[in-house]
Amino acid sequence: MIREKSCGAVIYTIRDGRRLYLVELMQKGHRSICKGHVEKNETEHQTAAREIMEETGLTVAFIDGFRETIEYSPYQGCMKTVVFFLARAQGSDVTAQEEEVREIEWLPYREALAALTFDSDRQTVQKAEAFLKARS
Repeated sequence: MIREKSCGAVIYTIRDGRRLYLVELMQKGHRSICKGHVEKNETEHQTAAREIMEETGLTVAFIDGFRETIEYSPYQGCMKTVVFFLARAQGSDVTAQEEEVREIEWLPYREALAALTFDSDRQTVQKAEAFLKARS
């Protein structure tokens, strides 16, 4: 069994007093939250920060205390673990990495949930929203 690991984050910003979540339209056609493969000896946070910078051009501040893990099989004979953090964008101007990302949107919570393709991404964003509400 092949094991793969990726890391990423539920990314948000505050605009006009509203929390907006970053949703990526990937070149393969699905809508997702930002993530990518761990390289070499990177830590989980280093991987997430690098992938966010590569895919969106954003720097982020990670929010302590949030770490969500999902597992799935992207193809037969492979199990993938994805670790998601929660991060606030340092700015909201984004640049999509053309090789992987077609478009990037900042969406309010309910619109972000509706836009995401996979249930696991929706559940992760729901947990992030609940975490942020509990802290405020």
